[in-house]
Amino acid sequence: MDELKPPDERKIDWILFPLIPFSPNDYDLDYVITPPSWQHWLGTDDTGRDLLARLIHGTRISLSIGVVAVSIYITIGIILGSLAGYFGGWVDILISRLIEVMICLPVLFVIIAIVAYLPQSIYNIMFVIGVTGWAGVARLVRGEFLRVRNIDYVSAARALGFTTPRIIFRHVLPNALAPVYVSATFGVAVAILVESSLSFLGLGVPPNVASWGSILAKARELLPSGWWITTFPGLAIFITVTTINLVGEGLRDAMDPRLARR
Repeated sequence: MDELKPPDERKIDWILFPLIPFSPNDYDLDYVITPPSWQHWLGTDDTGRDLLARLIHGTRISLSIGVVAVSIYITIGIILGSLAGYFGGWVDILISRLIEVMICLPVLFVIIAIVAYLPQSIYNIMFVIGVTGWAGVARLVRGEFLRVRNIDYVSAARALGFTTPRIIFRHVLPNALAPVYVSATFGVAVAILVESSLSFLGLGVPPNVASWGSILAKARELLPSGWWITTFPGLAIFITVTTINLVGEGLRDAMDPRLARR
């Protein structure tokens, strides 16, 4: 992410893209709001910045936010779901009520309300999406732990005197993660859409950072003349989210043949 790197490293990044000799923030006032051409394959915006360069940079930003945010809420969901499912009792009751509350909340509006009071930062977006999206994962993990903890090999491990952490991490958790992989895949797509929505509303990444949502937000001011500035970022979001969802469906079918399509 360019805003996190010194200038020399930013130059090195774009040596890796010899076919696109532009930085996402290079201004060229001779090519202002120009349509796709041989010089600028996807056109330029109102300050002459190359749209293809900004989309490539935005791909890294959007995917990074999606992957990191999902990693945060997967970690929280696994911890809380495994505690509730394995120990039961008051621990299960407390965590289950917390899960129900989080699931009932309109998550997108909660995220908007939180980020509105925070400085615009990639890290803040990652963190807020991560700490508000764990409830579904926790519920999945809890259900899997309730199923797995009474299987014979887990009972045998208890009878042999294995410690609780060893039983959880060696015998229960590896067999309870299949639904989590599927949920994580879909979660990346959702996080990308959330980040794009926040940036489109002006609440996402800082203005000098190119992400798909921020490019779309800037394009609103240029309609209808700059049609390419809205079309190509929109296509990037659509194709990426659709592809990730198809991968998620493939994982779901592979890990649970009962759900496979006929």
